[in-house]
Amino acid sequence: MEKLVINGGNKLKGRVKISGSKNASLPILTATVLADGKYYLSNIPRLRDISTMFKLLNCLGISTEQTDENTTVLNTEDLSLFTAPYELVKTMRASILALGPLLAKRKKAKVSMPGGCAIGQRPVDQHIKALTQMGAEISINHGYIEASCERLKGAEIYFDMVTVTGTENIMMAATLAKGTTVLNNAAREPEITDLANFLKKMGAKIEGEGTSTIIIEGVENLIPANYKVMFDRIEAGTFMCAVGVTGGEIEINGISPETMTSVIDKLKESGMEFDFVNDETIIAKRNCDLIATDLITKEYPGFPTDMQAQFMSMMILAKGTSVITENIFENRFMHVSELKRMGADITLKDRMAVVKGVKNINGADVMASDLRASASLVLAGLAAEGTTNVHRIYHLDRGYEFFEKKLRLLGADIERVKDE
Repeated sequence: MEKLVINGGNKLKGRVKISGSKNASLPILTATVLADGKYYLSNIPRLRDISTMFKLLNCLGISTEQTDENTTVLNTEDLSLFTAPYELVKTMRASILALGPLLAKRKKAKVSMPGGCAIGQRPVDQHIKALTQMGAEISINHGYIEASCERLKGAEIYFDMVTVTGTENIMMAATLAKGTTVLNNAAREPEITDLANFLKKMGAKIEGEGTSTIIIEGVENLIPANYKVMFDRIEAGTFMCAVGVTGGEIEINGISPETMTSVIDKLKESGMEFDFVNDETIIAKRNCDLIATDLITKEYPGFPTDMQAQFMSMMILAKGTSVITENIFENRFMHVSELKRMGADITLKDRMAVVKGVKNINGADVMASDLRASASLVLAGLAAEGTTNVHRIYHLDRGYEFFEKKLRLLGADIERVKDE
């Protein structure tokens, strides 16, 4: 076990390069199941979740190698198995993304019911319902989703709720289905568009990605493709919030600011300033007191739930009272009790957190409960007086590449050590 030791009070200054997106990489990696051959993918981050996905693909007969040049090489020519085991799926919900591609390519799949962060219920019934409409026979036995089909058939799908992984899973499955599939109430996240772009390079016929209606015309075969994965919007937003918490000024490289409008606009409301240098670079800074700002999480293009905890770390030091409403996951306030240990004034009521800003917070021993909660505690530690020890940082390693190293280059006093 390891922990992060943070001595707060340093303003951040410098330049940071944002890594490739975890949330885009995971579906793109599973999409390689759809065609036999070699793939060369770049900008895949080095993360715990990515390592888990590699192990899952290995279990299917796919070889994976991540080189020093930030290139990931996959060879799917020996794809012969169709089971995603519990030992892997229990640690990462995104493993469910293997279900659609396996059904489409292998005509059968056996995937354990997923696990992951304990931030709330994230049912897979939408995946199962859609694949059943496409002709799959599905049953749940001993904790596994077992599915088979002759060949998936195009269908008119309506998601009862907006689901990112559901949209990705069915979009992948539909690429090899017979006929046309229409996804209604589809998720609109940029990561969906990134997956669609990759599938199109493989020969898929897809229209409407980035909107709530996606149309996929099935083809007989796909071919391997090389691709560069998009940047991580959540990592970029986390560094913006880090400047918001500490003050200072940093240049953020390798991003697409137009995909982050909801985050940037909300941070502007709270007192931050942004200079747009070019299509891939933005300067984030804060030179005044933070202003209490209300927040409601929503599906894209709204404010992302994955940024709620980091934004709260800013609001605990803002002038006034802010109300943060979490509309996506019911258990995504687990970081609140740890922030209160540091002196934050937060009251919870159902899905709302009322945050009364305080002048100072103090370093303390805190424990991470999930991935984004980990980031919020690190940010709070950067602003706290004294030393903060963030325990159980294996959650952090699921979604942030070289996080403390990047912060240290920006002037933070942060170190990873063994947790006794």
